[in-house]
Amino acid sequence: MYNNVVSGVFNKFTQNGISCLRFNFRGVGNSSGNHTAGTGELIDTKTCIDFLLDEKNCAKIIICGYSYGAAIGCSAVNYSKKIIAYCAISFPWDFMGLKYKELSQSIKPKLFIQGNRDNLALYENFEKHYNYYLEPKNCKIIKGADHFYVGFEEEVAQEAYKFCKSITK
Repeated sequence: MYNNVVSGVFNKFTQNGISCLRFNFRGVGNSSGNHTAGTGELIDTKTCIDFLLDEKNCAKIIICGYSYGAAIGCSAVNYSKKIIAYCAISFPWDFMGLKYKELSQSIKPKLFIQGNRDNLALYENFEKHYNYYLEPKNCKIIKGADHFYVGFEEEVAQEAYKFCKSITK
């Protein structure tokens, strides 16, 4: 699996001693199955969480997702008490609809990273969506970045890493 944003965050975390699990949803890359418009992908996410809890005995999980992965991944935030926070990078609220916005509502810490030139996860609607969420929450606007963050991977990864460290200290 390769994506510049996901790989940048994954590499930043693992290079700093933070264990990570990254995966493709069903029907993406070498993953089997077919895309199910969210239902099966949310099951995929919960299956990965179960693996971390049951097989790896993780005491704390922070979900970090990008674009579609932010909408689906962050929607599992309340699945377990051991999920302590999430980081959503370019959450595509306008594309995904109200269901995933509601599922991702939580009293757990949240970081939203958004490019100010994002025309898929529309930056012009970011504040309206961000204001919907309960505290604690924070946001980081990446100036000059569009949805794909080319040239901004390190900045995105650093923001996600700082958030993770602030939650787990």
